[in-house]
Amino acid sequence: MRVFRPACFLFLTWLASVCGGRAVGLEGEAAGAASTPPEVAPSVDPREKDPAAGHSYHGEAFNTGPRQKAYLMEGTGNVHLEVTTKSPEVQKLFDQGIGQIHGFWYFEAERSFRQAAALDPECAMAYLGMALANFDNGGRNKPFIAKAVELKGKASRREQLWIDAFNAYLTGGGENKNRWRELIRSLERIGDEFPDELESKAFLAWAVWGGDRAGLPFTSHKAVNALIEEVLRANPVHPVHHYRIHLWDYEKAENALPSAALCGQSAPGIAHMWHMSGHIYWRVQRYHDSAWQQEASARVDHAFMMRDRVMPYQIHNYAHNNEWLTRSLAHVGRVHDAVELSKNMMDIPRHPKHNQLSNRGSSAYFGRTRLMDVLHRFELWDETISLAKTTYLETTNEADEDVRLLRLVGRAYLAKGDLENGKAKIADLEARLKKIADEQEAAGAEAEKKAKDEKKPDADVQKARDEAKRKHDGKKRPVETALRELRGRLAMAEGKHDEGLALLEQAGDVLKEHLSLDYLAAGKLDNAEQTARQAKDGAPHQMQPLANYAYVLYRCGKIDQAKESFSQLRTQAGLCDIDVPAFARLVPLAKELGLPDDWRLAREVPKDVGVRPPLDSLGPFRWQPVAAPEFSLSGIDGCTESLRIHRGKPVVLIFYLGHGCLHCMEQLKKFGPLTEQFRQAGIDVVAVSTDPMSDLQKSADVFREGENPGVVPFPIVADPEFAVFKQYRAFDDFEGTPLHGTFLIDGDGLIRWQDISFEPFMDAPFLLGESKRLLAK
Repeated sequence: MRVFRPACFLFLTWLASVCGGRAVGLEGEAAGAASTPPEVAPSVDPREKDPAAGHSYHGEAFNTGPRQKAYLMEGTGNVHLEVTTKSPEVQKLFDQGIGQIHGFWYFEAERSFRQAAALDPECAMAYLGMALANFDNGGRNKPFIAKAVELKGKASRREQLWIDAFNAYLTGGGENKNRWRELIRSLERIGDEFPDELESKAFLAWAVWGGDRAGLPFTSHKAVNALIEEVLRANPVHPVHHYRIHLWDYEKAENALPSAALCGQSAPGIAHMWHMSGHIYWRVQRYHDSAWQQEASARVDHAFMMRDRVMPYQIHNYAHNNEWLTRSLAHVGRVHDAVELSKNMMDIPRHPKHNQLSNRGSSAYFGRTRLMDVLHRFELWDETISLAKTTYLETTNEADEDVRLLRLVGRAYLAKGDLENGKAKIADLEARLKKIADEQEAAGAEAEKKAKDEKKPDADVQKARDEAKRKHDGKKRPVETALRELRGRLAMAEGKHDEGLALLEQAGDVLKEHLSLDYLAAGKLDNAEQTARQAKDGAPHQMQPLANYAYVLYRCGKIDQAKESFSQLRTQAGLCDIDVPAFARLVPLAKELGLPDDWRLAREVPKDVGVRPPLDSLGPFRWQPVAAPEFSLSGIDGCTESLRIHRGKPVVLIFYLGHGCLHCMEQLKKFGPLTEQFRQAGIDVVAVSTDPMSDLQKSADVFREGENPGVVPFPIVADPEFAVFKQYRAFDDFEGTPLHGTFLIDGDGLIRWQDISFEPFMDAPFLLGESKRLLAK
């Protein structure tokens, strides 16, 4: 394999000397979080020993860290901390990194600081920045802060104070809380000696607020708030707004409303800064404003992902933000957007290590959960039945999830009057309950036999049996609840109202809004009104409970009260989708009041939310795959491969690091036997090698050991200058070396899935299944 030596050898040689051993890197691209590293092994000098193909010269700590160079972004915060450098670009990159630190965008912050150090290896503060970006990862921050200390003699006194302050905390001994207390005092001393420098004050606010993490809780929220106010008096759009939101989030949220209006605007290129304002607006039940902030965050994330070709599951806060956004959208009645965003979260590519449906913090899981919630709450029964025939609502082989799905789809069928299919879902649930009951009895009998064999007293035998059976109660409960509701709804559909209501009440978790409609159907008007009022009072400022209450009042003949509730709804429902049942059933009331079918009133935007940019200017509402770079490369026997050749047909591209990479050869062997299955699915496979043309046959020879000796199952082409590797970002810009990459390109030339790593992607069966899922949408 050809290796291009790094251009900035001083910086890279130092990195090799301090980070050449075993250490755990960051979670993933743009994730920013790191885990505790194992013991560091001896250093590796890149001039003497090459690492495994795709691995960093500087040890495993850098295998999953930032490997593409930084660029000057827009909107990372109006911050400035003067550093000693002759390069204006280094100063800009450093300031950018500080802004990213304030926005908790640690992975990109490290990239910015690393780029600064690559341009000026003697800039001591760049290494301090890298340490700050890895603040909770001692295996990585210690070498960085050590280098900053080594170079601090070339820095100003002010910079030396910064370096000394964080070096004392990161490397000092004694109790953590004592070191944290000293860090706070050191930041105070910097502010005293250099009163015009804002960053020491901003970091001081962060340190006092964050003292809990070190066992040093602060005692006055207002004291921390005063520090933040001091920064904001000098710079009203400083990203320290972020810290004030965290300060008051779980205390007295309304105190952070001024910062909620400015946090995103203070660093508009960082999605998390928009998201955090949503916390405050949600706490004070301003759901329209919460939704706006969370949508802004999603759009900024989408723009970043699509610009830099980052997969959504690589952004640590993305799933959390979008899950919350779907709830906010539902609260304000933007039902169709909530459904589409939920589906988009499920459309996102999945990976064996990330975004699996079984991972309860993933986009896939949150998307499915919120989709089912919205379909159910807003009675979208036709859409439920339709989606149940797609991958959006497929069975999962996880008992609780599948029971929840059966309950939802059964509910939809019964609501549509399709009793036959409704009964089929009931029968499925009954079979599941019987299976659990049989397993429960078998477990009890086994425990009883074991206790008797051990000659235990009768009381202990009974106890063993009961405990063994009790472990299955949790499995039975959701099935029993689902059966109560579906049996109740079947009874209601058959006109057996008393029986149906009794079962629905026994279920215990039927939405009060829905139950109030069941009471209406049974003619129990007082129960309907009371239940609808409880639902509305328990969810203030949410559109669906308020709309339901107005409707129930109308049906109960209480026109004046219905008019009052309806008037309240109209002023808040400017964005709600009036075609969904929860709102569409209000049309008769609107007509009786002399109102048009579209009875909504435009919502006035509050004056305390700051100057908001148009949402479309921040990015797209949904994540979308981006165009793959065009290429043309030659291969064995004079064949030419290009993306244009595969237009109209999907192709998997495997970027591998030449015949000398043993892991790459293993990867080709993993994909080779499945090539025909890929083709049957309509997907071509092409391998791109770093080998020159003269060595391509050596890669092909690996298949002589297969079932068809001498047959290469897919084209192999040469990219010895790494031109296409660079186009696809399968390249380490800092070290000048190629990386492993696997991509799925659809027939329109869009990148639907990718894996770029220090190691080759080996799970060919997973990619085959995932390709089918993605291409089916």
